[in-house]
Amino acid sequence: MSAKILIVTGDAAESLEVLYPYQRLREEGYDVHIAAPARKKLQFVVHDFEPGFDTYTEKPGYTWPADLAFSEVDPGQYVALVIPGGRAPEYLRNDPELRKILKTFFDADKPVAQICHGPLLTAAIGSLSGRRVTAYPALELDMQSAGATFQDAEAVVDGTLVSARAWPDHSRWMREFLTVLRAKAPVT
Repeated sequence: MSAKILIVTGDAAESLEVLYPYQRLREEGYDVHIAAPARKKLQFVVHDFEPGFDTYTEKPGYTWPADLAFSEVDPGQYVALVIPGGRAPEYLRNDPELRKILKTFFDADKPVAQICHGPLLTAAIGSLSGRRVTAYPALELDMQSAGATFQDAEAVVDGTLVSARAWPDHSRWMREFLTVLRAKAPVT
């Protein structure tokens, strides 16, 4: 039986930030499950930049089924966690089931990869205090308010926590996360 990794997400997650780690980790031999507030087909989005806009734009992206609802997740079955960005973390941080799942991973010091707006979830459970992280650059003040030291870098590794700014940083983010995974939770 191969090691299992959990991705937590919801509607309006950034398509690339869900599907790239999903596929990359499966290539490595991990069994990857996607959990959301409900077991349903999720609607992801694409964030990109347009000339003349001060911030990113959002367009409909891929759809993908959630394997299970947050209420069905047994965190003890998983060796690691991935937290994609997009707009989903803005509302997911209010979900008490998800906060329990996240806390379990951090309390057990299991590998966690977060990207873009994903650190809003780890901030919501108080797990960024005293840590070094990166996130989408517009979240620098949020990260500092959560007690983290923000670094504007492709990937930041702080123990078992690996963070990245956004989808252009995928290669570095996954390289660093796989280094942590191979040490802490290798494929069996």
